[in-house]
Amino acid sequence: MASDVPSILLNDGHQMPMVGLGVYRTEGDADMQQAVAAAVEAGYRLIDTASAYKNEDSVGRAVASCGIPREELFITTKVWNTAQRIGDIEGAFARSLDRLGLDYVDLYLIHWPVPGCYPITWGKLEKLRESGMARSIGVSNFEIPHLEQLFQISGIIPAVNQIECHPLWNRAPLIQYCQERGIAVQAYSPLARGAYADREMLRAIGARYGKSAVQVGLRWLIQQNIAIIPKSTHPERIRDNIDLFDFELTSTEMKTIHTMDEQFRSASVPEDLAGIDWSK
Repeated sequence: MASDVPSILLNDGHQMPMVGLGVYRTEGDADMQQAVAAAVEAGYRLIDTASAYKNEDSVGRAVASCGIPREELFITTKVWNTAQRIGDIEGAFARSLDRLGLDYVDLYLIHWPVPGCYPITWGKLEKLRESGMARSIGVSNFEIPHLEQLFQISGIIPAVNQIECHPLWNRAPLIQYCQERGIAVQAYSPLARGAYADREMLRAIGARYGKSAVQVGLRWLIQQNIAIIPKSTHPERIRDNIDLFDFELTSTEMKTIHTMDEQFRSASVPEDLAGIDWSK
């Protein structure tokens, strides 16, 4: 089934699967093993974690025992705010690799644009890419002003910007900005933590295809060339979240879903960044 899942060609020449497994708040080896095993069986080849999730060690063990060769997997992790503030990017990366039990990651992201820190952090990520230990580098939660600042200091454009995105927060201006500049968009919390699962508009569209409201929302993202990393530990839901490639929404349906935008943020902003005006 993995061969049926398309990939996005990143601006550095690497391929990133369109669908991956998010593991935020997946704790303990048993739950992680179950989630990763169900995911790879269903065709997932991308696993997304982060230092801040405190589960890289469990991810590493689950990946090692999943039966899929390392070179067929795409592993993402992220550098946290504390490491940025103390300037310990190389150390944080080395610790992530050690916990994951890997000698490289496919994608390393700046988790949040910490004011006064992220331009320096980006320079450190560039060196990690040059070393080959991080095959691609990118950012997460970056708005247009943050990306503009990176463009001013670096010739390396982020391969990915990972942002919260779903039918209730469509992020249209930011997505257009990224895609016009060759930055792949990857949606975290694409399910909005269940907030649109019972929306009648999506359920009605789904009924035409034999799909759930959630599957319609995920397909809406895919058809915008937005990669997704839905999180679940339930095998059935994991299978449903990748069962998106046997139907296609019409242009009218796509436009209708765009009207659902409420700028609804389902994921929280870290306490140390609360109150910051992200438009600057």
